[in-house]
Amino acid sequence: MDAVHVAFMQRAIALAKKGMRAAYPNPSVGAVVVYNGKIIGEGFTSAYGGPHAEVNAINAVKDTALLSNASLYVTLEPCSHYGKTPPCSLLIIEKQIPKIFIGCVDSFSEVSGRGIKMLLEAGREVRVGLLEEDCLALHKRFLTFHNQQRPYVFLKWAQTKDGFIDVDRVVSTKKQAKPTWISNSLSRQHVHQLRAKEHAILIGTNTAIKDNPSLTTRSVGGLSPVRVLIDRALRVPENYQLYDGTVATIVFTEKKAKHPNVVYKEIDFSKSIMTQILKILHQENIQSVLVEGGKQILESLIEEDLWDEAYVYQGVAAFDSGIKAPKLDALSIANYSLENDSLFHYKNTK
Repeated sequence: MDAVHVAFMQRAIALAKKGMRAAYPNPSVGAVVVYNGKIIGEGFTSAYGGPHAEVNAINAVKDTALLSNASLYVTLEPCSHYGKTPPCSLLIIEKQIPKIFIGCVDSFSEVSGRGIKMLLEAGREVRVGLLEEDCLALHKRFLTFHNQQRPYVFLKWAQTKDGFIDVDRVVSTKKQAKPTWISNSLSRQHVHQLRAKEHAILIGTNTAIKDNPSLTTRSVGGLSPVRVLIDRALRVPENYQLYDGTVATIVFTEKKAKHPNVVYKEIDFSKSIMTQILKILHQENIQSVLVEGGKQILESLIEEDLWDEAYVYQGVAAFDSGIKAPKLDALSIANYSLENDSLFHYKNTK
């Protein structure tokens, strides 16, 4: 593999990561225009409804006469259909760019090889699969959303060194009813970085009542995810932060209700709850969801094999008793140290 080509695609991948959150539900694509071994234009996908990466990269080229002898590096197959914007494949053809390097094929049914076909039929030289694994990983949310008809699911929890995620706060004293921090401040900041990347964040009734969380990215900035609450009997008080209207919020329940700051979705709690929720989130164009608990929700996703990756933070404290952490039948793909905490990153390979 030519190191020069690799370097240009690596740049395209780095660009794509800059637009990841704002582009939802579109994939955040990176594109680089190269002439005579030098980058003359680059770009990534704009916020939803705006220009795609290829358009931004081409528009960044000052001397458009160079395009007819340039190469385009793009992380995902250029689109071939009319959506919010015209097809990128058509623009590439119109600008007479002769060589296109594509990281991975877009398996979305409205593209799925059609963009490549358009380019080939127009006489362009197309190379597919440059840093393919890296590009597939980059676009995993988008591809899972379309291929499996559900959001990409991240699990997250913190556990003590002896395997507990919480004390039993249901029977605890009033003082102990406050959140019991297992992880350190650096780990908690890392969680906010995860939130800033994902489209939605999900918790259950008990977590909401015990912690009264805001579920925002307040420690790192950036866009906060859509908040998703499972609250069968609507037990979470409406004066809690989830109802404050600062962030889009969806509540799954079996009750009929109205509130100006949330959207209620009725589901059948006698059937698979998570299957229904993921289906509805897909219908709402939610591409990824970070599940922050509690134990019952996490375990149901694990048991039904409805998860893709997991982040487990292990602190140095020991509880001796309390609520046991979920068990994952998976090997960690990476381990990190966050000061005195350990972070284990898992991927579902089933």
